[in-house]
Amino acid sequence: GTSGESLQKRKAVVKAAAIFIWERVKTKMKWMEKYKYHMLALLLGLSIFACLMKSISNNQQKELKKDRKSKVTEEKRQSQENGTSKEVEDPTIRVVLKTDGFANVAHPEAGFQAAGGLKIQSGDEVRESAPGEVVTIRPDDAMFAKGTIHIEPKEEGDLISVVTLNRGCGVPNYRGKIELFQTAEGVVLVNELSMEQYLYGVVPSEMPASYEPEALKVQAVCARSYAYKQTQGLGYPEYQAHIDDSTAFQVYGNSGEQESTNRAVDETRGQKIWYQDQVITAYYFSTSCGKTTTAEAWGNASPDKAYLQSAEIKDEECDYEAKLPWYRWRAVIPSNVLTNLINLNTQTNIGNVTSLEVTKYGPGGVAQQIVAVGDQGSVTVDTENKIRTALGGSGYTIEKQDGTVIDSMTLLPSAFFTVEYQDGNYVLNGGGFGHGIGMSQNGANEMAKKGKNYLEILTTFYHDVEVR
Repeated sequence: GTSGESLQKRKAVVKAAAIFIWERVKTKMKWMEKYKYHMLALLLGLSIFACLMKSISNNQQKELKKDRKSKVTEEKRQSQENGTSKEVEDPTIRVVLKTDGFANVAHPEAGFQAAGGLKIQSGDEVRESAPGEVVTIRPDDAMFAKGTIHIEPKEEGDLISVVTLNRGCGVPNYRGKIELFQTAEGVVLVNELSMEQYLYGVVPSEMPASYEPEALKVQAVCARSYAYKQTQGLGYPEYQAHIDDSTAFQVYGNSGEQESTNRAVDETRGQKIWYQDQVITAYYFSTSCGKTTTAEAWGNASPDKAYLQSAEIKDEECDYEAKLPWYRWRAVIPSNVLTNLINLNTQTNIGNVTSLEVTKYGPGGVAQQIVAVGDQGSVTVDTENKIRTALGGSGYTIEKQDGTVIDSMTLLPSAFFTVEYQDGNYVLNGGGFGHGIGMSQNGANEMAKKGKNYLEILTTFYHDVEVR
């Protein structure tokens, strides 16, 4: 509904504005034409200046790197001359990854995944997977024709998930790379990585990440020492592997990495326990009864194990672990159950058990020999592990000192016990959990709670050693 007169006025305004803008543009163009060579010269000068500054900066950085390199080289030379080199050895370790429940070595198949994808190689054949894609390898995979199969992440720093495995943390993730071997039983997985990376997966699997920082450092140093000794040989020579990931060596990858346990590894980087200029096999166990024992409990009291002395794990007030559930326990084994266990576990038919006696105790009060007598014979069992095996199995209960009652297990909780006969039952009054040799993990944590540092704790459990 705009009138014709109003429309003519608007057209006139628009035209005037257009003429004004065009005149301004022509003026600018004339100015730019007049000074274009000045502008080009200015731009060229700025470019030359920028290049000169970059060159100076690069030269300065090179000189700085050269100075730093020279300084590091000189420090290294001086430290080597003074015998104080701070270089940390970080050897490679190869670990067999067992099946669910750590039951077997060979897997029916294995599935792998990485956030950024995987590189799969055998001989000159290379395959790659997409980010997040699952790659499944079976024993009949054609790539095995060219040798073992190597799997590693395409992106540096990625972890490899083994999606066909189930651990305490769920699907486990591994650093480093994985080599696959074809066998008649299935596929064998070997994880190859650096020692320090390996410890990231050991410490939280062997000790709760919530334990005291100093106790976690103790665990890190013990685990590193133990693993280092294992790298001096091959537990699985057919796969060029040093160890597996089960309790047969050290539990690895059952719990995910944690900040607290990684920090314990980093803060003790490279540190191991030495005895007579040799790294020790740093045995450890769960809970002591207030005392530890020696390698004599295993029938191996050789001089090179002299660092494993019986130690009292207490302060001036009491045993450090006195209030923990496994510090004391009681097992009541009916006569008929004991008969079945002895005959089965010792593979000796002694008939119905008529007596059970500890005939030899070792340092710290550990049972080193038991004799079971039956109406058809007798059997003698030596060393703590065989004793715990002989008395282990199902059919009875164990009561901890906090009143908790559990079913009996494959192994007796420990070999620190006495025996008495009561009303048709053999009553074992015992203490501690584990073999009792070396470091008590719960003892270390209780000591840390009372202000002990990791060096003080280690030298309590291991005799006449140094940490370096």
